Amino acid sequence: MAIDERMYWANCMEDAWALMQRQLVYPVEECGENLTMLPPLAQAQGVPLDFPAGKKRGLFERTFALRESLVSPLFRVAEAARRRGWLLRVEDAYRPLAVQEQGATSDFVLSTVLAQVHWELDGAWPDAALLHRRLACWTAIVPKFANHTSGSALDVTVLDAGTGQEVDRGGIYPEFSLRTPMDSPFITDEVRRNRAITNELFATEGFLPYPYEFWHYSWGDADAEMAAGSGRPGRYGPVHWDRDAATMRPEPDVLRPLLTVTQVAEWLARQDQNEKRPAG
Repeated sequence: MAIDERMYWANCMEDAWALMQRQLVYPVEECGENLTMLPPLAQAQGVPLDFPAGKKRGLFERTFALRESLVSPLFRVAEAARRRGWLLRVEDAYRPLAVQEQGATSDFVLSTVLAQVHWELDGAWPDAALLHRRLACWTAIVPKFANHTSGSALDVTVLDAGTGQEVDRGGIYPEFSLRTPMDSPFITDEVRRNRAITNELFATEGFLPYPYEFWHYSWGDADAEMAAGSGRPGRYGPVHWDRDAATMRPEPDVLRPLLTVTQVAEWLARQDQNEKRPAG
């Protein structure tokens, strides 16, 4: 029996939203561990990791940093991948809250998600609350959701080490489609195997996948501790990191909105006016 694509997508996104509501109340006890840049350490130790040049999508700055104690586990994942003939590309890691907010409020992200919601609603115009919920599943809209801002998460692409071609995991980072959820039923058996192998490589070192993005892994934050069912509080929360001073401080208001329903409504109204849609 064929799976209804729109129903699957709507249910998946509502499940992601429900997960985020549980994460909002999950305890975090910030451990105060500093962050460190990955590229110079990988180069110095001869670790096979690739770091793309330039801004993500030409818009968003990338800071290839993680909490210090996560570096060695990541490097072991990279070595295990090399033994398989794979090369890991780190697409994104620590993300300053200013960059997270830039993404959440950008026309690129808003327009991308609006197009998907248009499809989900079979062409109907969404209300602001629905679009806001879907945006939360694509880009964290409060710091507590955003484990990139905790320095405990990374997004990865997997390459064939011999050819440099991307190993097929169902899409190009960052893809927002029916194939994006880790367990999507709309992927091939080969893609499913490649995702499973990647998950196993990361899980061996304690990194757990985010269920709704096939490229995202984290360790030690609220998201990962919830996924593991550990019962432990997260040890990493959103932080402000000063690379030059090598200092960090926790975000004092982890529940402050980076994007509100009101902002979404105002943006939607501008799009509505621009499209000059007929009333009714």
